Amino acid sequence: MHKITIVGLGAANLDQMPLGVYRLLKQAKTVWLRTMDHPAVAELKKEGIQFESFDAIYEKHDRFDAVYDEIVTELLEKSIHEPVIYAVPGHPMAAEKTVQLLLERKRAGKADVVIAGGQSFLDALFTSVEVDPADGFGLLDGTALNRDDLHIFSHLIIAQVYDSLVASDVKLTLMEKYPDEHEVMIVTAAGSEHEVVRTVPLYKLDHGMELNNLTSVYVPPVQKEENTYREFSVLRGIIARLRDPENGCPWDLKQTHASLKKYLLEETYELFEAIDNEDDDEMAAELGDVLLQVLLHAQIGEDEGMFSIDDVIESTSAKMVRRHPHVFGEATAETAEDVKANWQEIKAAENGHKREKVLDGIPKGQPAMMEAYDLQKKAAKTGFDWPDASGAIEKVKEEWIEFLAETGSGQPDKLREEFGDVLFTLINVARFYDIHPEEALQAINRKFRRRFSFVEERVLESGRPFSDFTLHELDSFWDLAKQEERK
Repeated sequence: MHKITIVGLGAANLDQMPLGVYRLLKQAKTVWLRTMDHPAVAELKKEGIQFESFDAIYEKHDRFDAVYDEIVTELLEKSIHEPVIYAVPGHPMAAEKTVQLLLERKRAGKADVVIAGGQSFLDALFTSVEVDPADGFGLLDGTALNRDDLHIFSHLIIAQVYDSLVASDVKLTLMEKYPDEHEVMIVTAAGSEHEVVRTVPLYKLDHGMELNNLTSVYVPPVQKEENTYREFSVLRGIIARLRDPENGCPWDLKQTHASLKKYLLEETYELFEAIDNEDDDEMAAELGDVLLQVLLHAQIGEDEGMFSIDDVIESTSAKMVRRHPHVFGEATAETAEDVKANWQEIKAAENGHKREKVLDGIPKGQPAMMEAYDLQKKAAKTGFDWPDASGAIEKVKEEWIEFLAETGSGQPDKLREEFGDVLFTLINVARFYDIHPEEALQAINRKFRRRFSFVEERVLESGRPFSDFTLHELDSFWDLAKQEERK
């Protein structure tokens, strides 16, 4: 295994090249280039330096990852026979994926790699766009840009914007977080006599621009407040401000985990309604209200020094990875049932295989109808169930007779208990017919709202109060509502 020495050709012509790099190139038998497309190469050729490039590999693949992998493979193979000088644009440690892959091989003991230096394009680029890097900046690769890597409050430099295809991908990714009109600067050959700097709105990033191997895009930070509301950190800051002891909101400061319980439940039911209405805009708004409740609880936890939203996210992320080994690990799960079985097994292992009782895990704070349904489902898995729906239906009749018998007893507690038995057995029947009682009752509630609103509109149209109408008259309006639904 011979040494692979990596040098940077700088951002422009030969004048920017460090003397040490120049001497190393002059002494080399052959220099391997990631790409021949660099202004210093023509000058170095005139001085007799021999070059070979990997440009042909770019034509073979549709993905940059495959290009970089093949370049690294070839370099490693060549280093078996003799030392290799490998030259890249700019500085080897600035936005050079092949260099990072070679360093990974070095750390694994599979390559002898030395970084011999070079001048980064960043020095010249900061001068071109007149930005002080001390303000904070991010450097990203345009060929592998990810929305989640974008920090809109920092200066952002995107390198490797080779051509219009890369520029188009970069534009679309940026537009997921930046306004379409956000001005960006396209910088080519920074610091050289051929430097070109153009300022364009983001949506024009890939429109008729001359792009090459020395092109980068500078994205300034977002300044206007209204353009930042999509950022999670901004929402978190808003919640923290509401809970600020000195300048916060008196209502938010009064809240506790216990006082917020009812609001979380209300917002969840409003989300259910939006889902049932199949209203995407309403769903987004209601999901926001649920998220607000989560963040308020997390902020209270942080204020009390107990936990923060970071702990919530970390716990959830770790659990999802741990309980999905078929996605993040080596396990397999072909069906949803396989996934559920794996989930239960992993959950049991997390609890130290401590034996749970049959009804453990069913939340006691959920609505009573949903709790009854879940209790029956769990108990049924043990065999404690009717063999078919007929037994459950007979039990409903029995409980109804017992309820009717208590209606004249004058014992409200006993009457309530018997009525509860009727409801419980009705839920059991629903389960046999694969009807979720909560969903069924919600549907009936919506129907009642719709029909009663129709009745109310007829009353309002009459100009008379409800009290002027007999039940028979109101019922006739109800029948009209039913007829309207059938049309």
